[in-house]
Amino acid sequence: MEFITSYDGTTLAFRTLGDGPPLLCLPGGPGRAAEYLGDLGGLGAHRTLILPDTRGTGASGTPADPDTYRVDRLVADVEALRRHLGLERVDLLGHSAGGSLAMLYAAAHPDRLSSLTLVDPSFAGVGLPSDTGVEQVIASRASEPWHAEAVEAHRHMTTATSFAEAAPYRLAFEPLMYGRWDAAARAHAAADPAQRALPVSEHFYRDYTPDTAQLLASLGELACPVLLLVGEVDLWPTAEAAAGAASLFPAVTLAVQPGAGHYPWLDDPRAFTATVEGFLVRAR
Repeated sequence: MEFITSYDGTTLAFRTLGDGPPLLCLPGGPGRAAEYLGDLGGLGAHRTLILPDTRGTGASGTPADPDTYRVDRLVADVEALRRHLGLERVDLLGHSAGGSLAMLYAAAHPDRLSSLTLVDPSFAGVGLPSDTGVEQVIASRASEPWHAEAVEAHRHMTTATSFAEAAPYRLAFEPLMYGRWDAAARAHAAADPAQRALPVSEHFYRDYTPDTAQLLASLGELACPVLLLVGEVDLWPTAEAAAGAASLFPAVTLAVQPGAGHYPWLDDPRAFTATVEGFLVRAR
């Protein structure tokens, strides 16, 4: 584990994993330590993964001001890490809520990106829906033995007013977030509570109102290539929502991984790694 001091004196932790050109990977959750990313399905065999813990999560420090957990203010932490790493331009990957952060970083610092990879990103950071067609995706999995319980938990999750209120239903809901509810998926989901910092989750989008028009204009001028990779049965975002958002970017590759959920590197590591590494090679 390595540490840097960000703009406001908060200590940020990150670790590096793998070998090859660097790839800066922003975790989601929001508020989940980067540990859940693992080695992204073996991507570390091709890239040096730089895995920061968002402030307030994992080994990173707790800031004096909890408002700095907000997604737009986290952009400054990403820039602080880029500077520390000495990278003039960076290949950036964001997963889930980390995808929102990655898009905001791209809008603020487009000249610092060599490529942008968005893996099942939330579009909340740019003010677009992530759940278009979600009921159809849920219905498509009706034959699964866990389906009824997961649907009931999903109802509670979507009507909860806070992450803390939703927490008791999360594990029952989790099968809907994976393409296969096997032992690896169950272990990954069970690790969530210990890896999640609820204060970060609660503040991530609190009082944040995106300037959608300006953000879409900025992303529409993004010069670097973009990979938008989503699981076929993910709920947040759905493949339909991702297809609608793909037109934001002038140089985009949209990849829908068959049978995958919100964590496509777990559902089919080989397919995930081939897609991402193939894109990164072409982006050079």
